[in-house]
Amino acid sequence: MSVSREELIRAAATFGTPLYVYHAESITGQYHKLADAFAALDARFFYAAKALTNLSILKHIRSIGCSIDCSSINEVKLALHAGFAPDQILYTSNSVAFSEIQEAVTLGVSVTIDSLSNLEKFAIAYGGHYPVGVRIRPNIMAGGNTKISTGHAGSKFGIPIERVESLQQLVTTYGMQLRTLHIHTGSEISEASVFVRGVELLLELANIFPTVSVIDLGGGFKVPYRPNEKETDLVAIAQPVAKAFADFTHKTGRQLQVWFEPGKYLVAQAGYLLTTVTVIKPTDTICFVGVNSGLNHLIRPMFYEAYHNISNLTNSEGALHCYQVTGNICETDDFALAREIPEVREGDLLAFHNAGAYGFEMASSYNARVRPAEVLCINGQQQIIRRRESFDDLLTLQIMM
Repeated sequence: MSVSREELIRAAATFGTPLYVYHAESITGQYHKLADAFAALDARFFYAAKALTNLSILKHIRSIGCSIDCSSINEVKLALHAGFAPDQILYTSNSVAFSEIQEAVTLGVSVTIDSLSNLEKFAIAYGGHYPVGVRIRPNIMAGGNTKISTGHAGSKFGIPIERVESLQQLVTTYGMQLRTLHIHTGSEISEASVFVRGVELLLELANIFPTVSVIDLGGGFKVPYRPNEKETDLVAIAQPVAKAFADFTHKTGRQLQVWFEPGKYLVAQAGYLLTTVTVIKPTDTICFVGVNSGLNHLIRPMFYEAYHNISNLTNSEGALHCYQVTGNICETDDFALAREIPEVREGDLLAFHNAGAYGFEMASSYNARVRPAEVLCINGQQQIIRRRESFDDLLTLQIMM
């Protein structure tokens, strides 16, 4: 399921470019893939809101039965604003002031803590009166890029597995209600073995902590960015994970729920960034294609060296030529190097695929260029869900002396 070329051209004509376009049915389809694959487990899915926090996207995700994972207290408030109930919201803290964790508690949401320091403060404040989760750093290297690999021994995330005795002492001393054991090893994970190793580790820890009722395996399911890539085989992961949980129940009599936190998996393929070609600049060795966008709207290629497929919407049948597609920012902000694209002319519409996750969400007003509008395609209709910023928006929060 995707937005057709004709629909994208119509969106650009109606709302202008640069423009983010999202497809609701694609998000729904990805969610149902997850739910179907893990149907044999008592599983819950929490959309990792950091991927895309537009309220209309959040409302759609809530409407299809998905819960939500938040990385900041303001994401929690956005989730509540979008209609999620507190028991549908998971707040996963990371290097935050304890006051933010306290605010999450007052809002009644599930809380996961990733440091012994904050966990001790939590224990002193709440004892066993409020259930809590802990994020464990499993020392597992996984993910497609070191910047998005979060479970290895050098990562800032989580309580190191070698500090489990300190964790156990805290839980025992304060009678804490430790409900959830959590890991997240990274993004773009395609190997089932990574999830199985995580399950084995957390189930072993669950033997130490009898109050644990939830194992949270995070997210990181791979989505295909390059033409020949394949997404994570969910069934290949679900089968050994289900067996591990069944074996644990057989041995202990305890039935555990499993949580997942898909972000990119749900929204990446649903999103497109539409741009207009402003300049064709041939040189002796390179033909540059300049567009009316840049790293201020889609930073992933420069930040992660991420690949995004690029379609020429208005000359899709043209002969293939090799181009360097670049932006209009006063930085080197290449979107693609030596990329074969149907012949590009000034005025053509180019679509960057898989732009739903960490596209608009990481956008800025660098070079005093405004952020794009966002449009949601749902039930055959195109609805604007964020207006394009204006020059006045750049002034709104400033106070000139």
